[in-house]
Amino acid sequence: GGDDIIAGNVSKYAVLPAGYCGQPKKGHLIFDACFESGNLGRVDHITEFEYDLFIRPDTCNPRFRVWFNFTVENVKESQ
Repeated sequence: GGDDIIAGNVSKYAVLPAGYCGQPKKGHLIFDACFESGNLGRVDHITEFEYDLFIRPDTCNPRFRVWFNFTVENVKESQ
């Protein structure tokens, strides 16, 4: 839910479709926020083109989530 506590950043997290086994293929996005000022706490796969991203709150003010900083790799051309 929206009130879940997100403790840390995702680190080279490959988001795979439900039931998929094996190495990520091109188009299986890899999210990373394990660097200074990174704040992506969780990623949920919805469809090939849709993901729910959960941003951690600001360290100095937990009421606000007004910025985001993370990377995405392994995209395919039409994605």
